[in-house]
Amino acid sequence: MRIMGLDVGSKTVGVAVSDPLGFTAQGLEIIPIDEVKGEFGLERLAELIKQYQVSKLIIGLPKNMNNSEGPRVEASRAYGQLVIDHFDLPVEYQDERLTTVAAERMLVEQADLSRGKRKKVIDKLAAQLILQNYLDRHF
Repeated sequence: MRIMGLDVGSKTVGVAVSDPLGFTAQGLEIIPIDEVKGEFGLERLAELIKQYQVSKLIIGLPKNMNNSEGPRVEASRAYGQLVIDHFDLPVEYQDERLTTVAAERMLVEQADLSRGKRKKVIDKLAAQLILQNYLDRHF
């Protein structure tokens, strides 16, 4: 069984999945969402959970640098509760401070992508980093 990592934003959810042994994380895709309209991409998420036989989800918590929690942490926890209610799978949270910054730096330094192209993959890479950090801590 695999573990799925999610980077929940206000407009998109980056998705990553572990290999079957739980050693590495691979970015999958970015699911568009609309918090205002209550569209959370759960249909696509269901397809990916089934396709990859996911047994657990890891959701990034965008804490502030001083470890306090703001509105985006509340939104991530609310998304986590939606996932629990909808899929009846365990959800854990992973501190994601600086993962988007690290992802952006990787894309600039290693891939030399333009800002527009980075925007299209940044959330997927952030989800991959969130999941990889979790896997490194637990396996």
